[in-house]
Amino acid sequence: QVQLVESGGGLVQPGGSLRLSCEGSGRTFGSFAVGWFRQAPGKERDFVGHINWSGTDTKYADSVQGRCTISRDNAKNMVYLQLNSLKPEDTGVYYCATRPLWPTMNAADYGSWGQGTQVTVSS
Repeated sequence: QVQLVESGGGLVQPGGSLRLSCEGSGRTFGSFAVGWFRQAPGKERDFVGHINWSGTDTKYADSVQGRCTISRDNAKNMVYLQLNSLKPEDTGVYYCATRPLWPTMNAADYGSWGQGTQVTVSS
């Protein structure tokens, strides 16, 4: 089981940027696909983007396409989510999660989750 810790959330003004980090434990972290999801109050957990184990393939939700970049540094057991041109609708708790083999857009496919980091976009 991979343990994950997200960080980097906070209060950001509309139009701003942030970079979230996801630190994984264990020497096998680099072999897992990582997904990012977010959950706004009273709503379901939504897919934001994912990255494959090697970092060579990424996919993003339509809502963040063009504003979001996910990257990873397996030597440091880290995955990053950069989100630009932030909007109030980007507000929510952001989670990273891992699964073996291929990344998917379905939260139910991921077995390990971090505790989440709150992102609030407001003026």
